[in-house]
Amino acid sequence: MRHHPVVRGIKIAAFVVLGGIVFGFIVKGLWNVLVPPILGWHTITFWQALGLLVLSKILFGGFHRHGGRDRAGWKQRMKDRWDHMTPEEREKFRTGMRCGRTPFASSAESQL
Repeated sequence: MRHHPVVRGIKIAAFVVLGGIVFGFIVKGLWNVLVPPILGWHTITFWQALGLLVLSKILFGGFHRHGGRDRAGWKQRMKDRWDHMTPEEREKFRTGMRCGRTPFASSAESQL
């Protein structure tokens, strides 16, 4: 059963707000437990913790999209590349891999 887009949007907004509140309290708690005893800095409020969370997301995480579609597309593109490689290119790729085996090899090739 499909839900109306407005209902879906309200649910997403509710999860974002709830997640912000939860992560804000987590950041506040961790900061107030760890930083003052270790560094001697002051404790912070919930709003300062939420600001730190947003600032760290901007500086370190960005606002790129996290989704399963991107991963599936990446895996398909890698499989397509693998299918178009010559045996020499495949061997060169395998030696570049740390584990020495690629997940794109067919079962017949992996037995070689």
